[in-house]
Parts: sequence; C-alpha cells; structure tokens
Amino acid sequence: MTMLPTQSAVSLVARSPDLDAQAVACVVTVPTFRRPEHLVATLRSLAAQRTARRFAVIVMENDAEGRAGAAAAAPLFSDGTLAGLVIVAHERGNCCAYNAGWETALLTFPAFDHLLVIDDDEIATPDWLETMCRTSETLGAAIVGGPQVPRFAAGTSPGWAEHPVFAPPYRETGRVARLFSSGNLLIGRPVLQAMAPPFLDLRFNFMGGGDSDFLARAADRGFTLAWCAEAPVEETIPAGRLEAGWIRKRGLRNGVISALVERKRRGGQTFGRAVVVARSLALLALAPWRGLKHYRRSGLVSAAIDPFRFGFGRLLAEFGYANEQYRQPDGG
Repeated sequence: MTMLPTQSAVSLVARSPDLDAQAVACVVTVPTFRRPEHLVATLRSLAAQRTARRFAVIVMENDAEGRAGAAAAAPLFSDGTLAGLVIVAHERGNCCAYNAGWETALLTFPAFDHLLVIDDDEIATPDWLETMCRTSETLGAAIVGGPQVPRFAAGTSPGWAEHPVFAPPYRETGRVARLFSSGNLLIGRPVLQAMAPPFLDLRFNFMGGGDSDFLARAADRGFTLAWCAEAPVEETIPAGRLEAGWIRKRGLRNGVISALVERKRRGGQTFGRAVVVARSLALLALAPWRGLKHYRRSGLVSAAIDPFRFGFGRLLAEFGYANEQYRQPDGG
C-alpha cells in the first residue's frame, strides 16, 4: 500500500506493478513542470543506471491542471521500465513539489538509505547513482552534491560553461562546508528524519533558494556535506537562458537568496542583519577581483559582471526585492 503525505495536497497517478517497497535501498525524486519530453529522457537515463542497488523513482508532477509530465511518465512505471511512483503535488511551487516527494519517500519506502534528486531537464550519466552513494559512504557524508554540466545549443561559446551562473562551485571530490543546489543531490535518510517536513521553506517557493536554505540548516545541525566531481548530470540549457535579461535576473536572484538564507540563519535580529549587510558590502568591494577571475576563465564580460550583480542582489534583499522566476513555465 502506498502512503501519501497528509499535510500536502498529493495524489497518486501511477505505481509500478509488484513494487517491493521494503527492498528499496535508494529513492530518486524528480520534480517536473511542463517538460514532458525531457522528463522522459531523464527517466530513461535513470532506467539505464549501472548499479546493484534496488532503487525506486518518484516523479512529482507540479502542474495539477495540465499533468503532461505525469501522462508522459506513467507508462514507464506501468510497464515496469522503472520501479516507483508518479504523484501530483497539487500545491504549485518548487518547494511544494520537493516536500511532497521527499515526504512520500519516507512514508512509502521504510528501508531506504539514500534519497537522490535530479531535475526534469537533466540526464544522469550511467554510474551517477552508484557513484553518489559510494561517495557518501566513503567520505561519511550525510549529504552529497554533484556537478550540473550545462549542455548548450550548437555554436554556443564554450566560455559559458565557466560563467558563475552555470559553473560548479567545486572542482574536486571531498568534504565541503556548503552546498547550494538540489539539482544533483544525495540526502541520507537520517537528514530527512531529523529535519522533518515541510523540509523546504515555502517562503522560497517561487523564487528558488529553498534547497540552499535546507542545506544550510542541515549543515548547522551538524550533518557532513561533500562534493562528488565524478557524478555529473547533464543539464539542457535553453537559448533563452543566455539572454542578457535572464542572466541579469539570475545573478541578482542568487544574491537575494544568499542574503535571505544568511539572514534566516542569524535569526533576523538587528545585529544579525547588520552583519549580513556588512558582508554584502564586502562582497561588492571584492567584486572587481572576483570578476577578473571569472573573465579569465570564461572570456565573457557577463561573467565579469556577475559578482557585482550578486552583491547588489544581496543589498536588494534588504529592501524586499524578490524575483520569483519559478512562477513562469520555464522560470528555472
């Protein structure tokens, strides 16, 4: 029997036949919103994983009206290509989708050790799941992040892969102090049990950053974080995300999220907010040097400007600025 979250509006669309929930050692969650064709490609990459671990997949459809992703994914579960579930998270928003999937995993699969996350515009390399799990076990890390390698349209300058918006935060495998994204992520079951639902703060629901906030809170609780450079996923980048307007908004948004997460960690008190502002000003002062480093790596003026956008975004957060990109169909 499949149990679904009671505190979220969630419904079951499909369940693979003969699913042995007790035998599942890993759960992969895939949030989706109006990308049915790419979702199928993502799921097929999961079906091709090279691992002896028993894993299940949970697709979280977040378009409760259209349900194109759920319709496209359901046959892959019904015919046994993948083990797992397709659910609808009726409450719109990035955080709502993640919360529904992660809570469903805890309720449905009582014995899993690792929960992994991949987005519906990404392709998992064949050894992705096994490599992420081994890294967690080898390094003793409760949470592991991995690279999201951008795949641009033909003819795009290779320098864009080094732009701060697309480049990975780390280059080598090992323990790290911070992680920022859920686009390629492993979370140990004890983390989810300790953090408890709702895992992602709904204040970040349409802006993004709920994952960054969750990861910061988990680190503050003492959970060990690590990076696995050998477990990339390939992320398809639409041409629109290279337009100046999108890049500018994303740079500012990243700064806003950074400030809001830090402010929340400091408790929102007057002294804490003053520290956040001081750090924002310090980052702006360092922007010329950071921008020069990014320009040398990428050859792009846009990359050189990004540290200034990030710093300004942090300051704009003090005035209530929020760019809710996830309200748009392709806002991510």
